[in-house]
Amino acid sequence: MCEKSELRKKFKTLRAQLKDGERDSRIAKNALAAFGENASFFVYLSFGTEVSTAELIKELRARGKAVCVPRIAGGEMLCVPLSDRLKAGAFGIFEPEEGEERTCEVALCPLLAVDEAGYRLGYGGGYYDRYFASHPEVLRVGLCYRGQVVKKLPHGAHDARLDAIVTEDGVRFFPPRNT
Repeated sequence: MCEKSELRKKFKTLRAQLKDGERDSRIAKNALAAFGENASFFVYLSFGTEVSTAELIKELRARGKAVCVPRIAGGEMLCVPLSDRLKAGAFGIFEPEEGEERTCEVALCPLLAVDEAGYRLGYGGGYYDRYFASHPEVLRVGLCYRGQVVKKLPHGAHDARLDAIVTEDGVRFFPPRNT
């Protein structure tokens, strides 16, 4: 775990240096081009230096897509419909005050780094890993800057692989996972 802690510090700093509104716009456009035909999306509400999802969520809603966002309840991450009634939740991240859990076709998740096999380095809470383990049918897509992609990251049996990432350069699909 110590190795992952050091990597988290390193990649938080790197992501802050890469953060750029123009890159965020290109990532949103690339995500819409690749996945916009799907009907439902589980999208994180961006926080800090994460790739911004504001433009992406706005466009998905304009297209009439179902948009859900994370809500933490009982230590687990739930996928609930986005509403106008948000409150500061776990870690100060905004989340809907209420909402019934549902399953979406595509999950767009944040990350600190991702490797060439599709393993993501998150914040260490395991929320996305547990969510993906209990929802194997969901397409798992990370949003990141190209500088966050590395050759190899440490991972364990509980770490969920992504199906694809979207960067400012385009979309990269990983080899199919065993569901």
